[in-house]
Amino acid sequence: MTLAILRDVASLRARISAWRRAAPASTIAPTIAVVPTMGALHDGHLALVRSALAQADRVVVTLFVNPRQFNDAGDLARYPRTEASDAATLAALGAADRLVLYAPDAATMYPPGFATTVSVAGVSEGLCGAHRPGHFDGVATVVAKLFVQTGADLAIFGEKDFQQLQVIRRMARDLDLPVRILGHPTVREADGLAMSSRNARLSPAARAIAPALARALADAAARLRAGAPAPATLADATEAITASGFERVEYLELRSADDLAPLATPDRPSRLLAAAWLDGVRLIDNFAV
Repeated sequence: MTLAILRDVASLRARISAWRRAAPASTIAPTIAVVPTMGALHDGHLALVRSALAQADRVVVTLFVNPRQFNDAGDLARYPRTEASDAATLAALGAADRLVLYAPDAATMYPPGFATTVSVAGVSEGLCGAHRPGHFDGVATVVAKLFVQTGADLAIFGEKDFQQLQVIRRMARDLDLPVRILGHPTVREADGLAMSSRNARLSPAARAIAPALARALADAAARLRAGAPAPATLADATEAITASGFERVEYLELRSADDLAPLATPDRPSRLLAAAWLDGVRLIDNFAV
């Protein structure tokens, strides 16, 4: 069966309505999951899709490089666009009878006169929010639209973008959106590097250095769990990252896992989050403490 690629809201809603009508009257309506992506699919994305297929009857994978979440026009221009190979990758999962790819263009998502922004305070502040002005407004706006367009019962996001996950959870709660938000553990390369579409932009030499970010965070998280003082531990991790060859550490912070409040000590479930620059590429990662 050929993987369906849908381009507009009407086609998407027609497909979802057909899925729901196809269920026998005596059964519970099928559950629908959405996996939002910006394409350039890798094994991390596929882990989310497989999880969605395991937990829902039907799955919508979205592919939209959202211009409103880029605060750097150059970053937007360089972002990989690989729809044909992405579609082939999804088709290879062998679930085309349960799966569609929704790939709208910018005019579909933001038609002329579009004037609405969804903004989430609190969890969007600091960390990536401080260094990428407007980023989370763009994320919240497009994800809210995707939830409404798909009518999904559940949505799956990777924990690598942990602040993004918390922003989306907060938005869904605050707006009473009838969608369950699930986080999926970060998927890593064999050497520990968190999978990301941006990894493809690293030179071979930089790619060899990149796993140092995860190593430093994992070591720091282990030290914190063992009772080491946070200021010295974070300072040592920052030094280890820069010593490995990273150009600079943008931030490395200990935050509460539920509301991302800054912590002086991990006295509750917490996350160690970092962003660092290597070879002109911004990499992010986080570890539970």
